[in-house]
Amino acid sequence: RLQHKTQVFVYHEGDHYRTRLTHSLEVAQIARSIGRALGLDEDLAEAVSLAHDLGHTPFGHAGEEALDQAMVSFGGFDHNAQTLRVLTKLERRYAEFDGLNLTWETLEGVVKHNGPMTGPLADPARAVLLPAAIVEYVAGHDLKLDTYPGAEAQVAALADDIAYNNHDIDDGLHAGLFSIDDLTEVALTGPVFAGVAARYPGVEEGRLIGESIRRLIGGMVEDVLAESRRRLASASPRSADEVRGLGRPVIAFSADMVEAQKGLRGFLFERMYRHERVNRMTEDARKIVRELFGCYMSDLAGLPAEWRARADAPGTAQGTPRTARLIADYIAGMTDRFALDEHKRLTGSLTDPT
Repeated sequence: RLQHKTQVFVYHEGDHYRTRLTHSLEVAQIARSIGRALGLDEDLAEAVSLAHDLGHTPFGHAGEEALDQAMVSFGGFDHNAQTLRVLTKLERRYAEFDGLNLTWETLEGVVKHNGPMTGPLADPARAVLLPAAIVEYVAGHDLKLDTYPGAEAQVAALADDIAYNNHDIDDGLHAGLFSIDDLTEVALTGPVFAGVAARYPGVEEGRLIGESIRRLIGGMVEDVLAESRRRLASASPRSADEVRGLGRPVIAFSADMVEAQKGLRGFLFERMYRHERVNRMTEDARKIVRELFGCYMSDLAGLPAEWRARADAPGTAQGTPRTARLIADYIAGMTDRFALDEHKRLTGSLTDPT
């Protein structure tokens, strides 16, 4: 389904924009490259990368924000916690257990790839209230939420950043939200695009963009490798547990690259994520998700029979946390186009984020 869940643009905007699937594949490719160069477990880095976005709703972050608002009285919604639910509960493919048969290290990496979730090392904004799905799971399977994850999950997190930054440049140029000339004013991208243009005068625009993005990815990967090798040499960890116990990441960008990427993200926020065209799409997407949730909460008959069977028993008042979570699970699993079709079926109105 990730093939039909969007990153920024809704599916009918065009066939050449990134989706959750293409993004996950790009993250996995970058993570494997970094992992191989550092002598880490490539398979683990790839598994965390491929799994990290499984919990995302339709319509990207706009859909997640709307579902979180709809679920505010029932524990909220968090895509990272939803990924854990998919991996340990919602996938029902095997006779003996729910979820997938994944290692502790994979699940730890998926949950903690952005860093510790509890304790003094956690980001205070993330540690205020842990999602219920994570609290429930760690009650029986300690994921050491107060530590950094293993090195492979740290690699996956930075591969995610590298993929995002570069494919959003590509998609933004393709959509006409900004131009190559605009990117020359950005400290990180300007010298790269100028260098490619100088080396290949008269090169067609598509090749100029592709070559420049290739070099940007390469530069970010080389920066991670240099900084991570320095940190690993300094810390000299002898095991994955020692990596977790260091109290700081061993896989990281250099300080200069962190600052350079801040400038790029600022540019993308201003010129792409807050663009009028994107804002119009995201507002419509939020409306669709909110109204879908309301329709299902007011009448469970809108859900498929197998989902209704898992809701509260007949006669139980609707609006319970269990029923709300079931509905959130169902909506979160939707693709963009299925959400649009369901919205039209249940409300009789056609809302296309355009």
